[in-house]
Amino acid sequence: MPTLNYYAVLEVSLQATQDEIKKSYRKLALQYHPDRNQGNRQAEQKIREVNAAYEILGDPDARKTYDRLRLGHVGPAMSRQEEEWEETPAPGVVLQRMEGTLCEEARKQLFKVMIKDTGRIKEELSRIRERVISVQGYDTFLEKIVTQCGEEGLKDLVTEELEQLREHLVDIAVEMVCSEVPGSFQGSKAIAQVRRTLHEAYHQGWIQGYSQACELLYERR
Repeated sequence: MPTLNYYAVLEVSLQATQDEIKKSYRKLALQYHPDRNQGNRQAEQKIREVNAAYEILGDPDARKTYDRLRLGHVGPAMSRQEEEWEETPAPGVVLQRMEGTLCEEARKQLFKVMIKDTGRIKEELSRIRERVISVQGYDTFLEKIVTQCGEEGLKDLVTEELEQLREHLVDIAVEMVCSEVPGSFQGSKAIAQVRRTLHEAYHQGWIQGYSQACELLYERR
């Protein structure tokens, strides 16, 4: 099973412009449209793949995220000899790489959301400070409390759009991981566990983004 590649699905190069992506999508959508391929299961599958690929590559921001995800999946550059030694990477290594990639992507997202609203950050810091002082009697940037406040704050900070993007990227990441080590994650239970692991990595990235934004403006009193 080859690694998921939305560029290949839309039959464009990695350097394709947005106009070229749109043009290719329209051509393929017309070619595999259900009205033209009634009863053709292969065409039905193809149009689903084309629509899914365009939903990501057709959005410049989502495309950048997808590209980073793919690069993170490949991992650090290796020498030719190292590549020969690691023709089939260990499943745990592949999953760990993807966890790190998703966590970092989510961290950037939440940090970007918060840094646009310094007033909100100050409100969060006030809440954090009050809770820390009540626990230990003096003010510090206590990680345990910051995490607790972050978990509560995500309910308002994470928009429906961000949630949808997370689901798209986790779906892609699951397929990439399973494609990289065929046969290692078999059955619905194993795949569901991979999904939960990657979902949690994404969530932790959001918490890290929250913490980073708060720490940027934190001043001990």
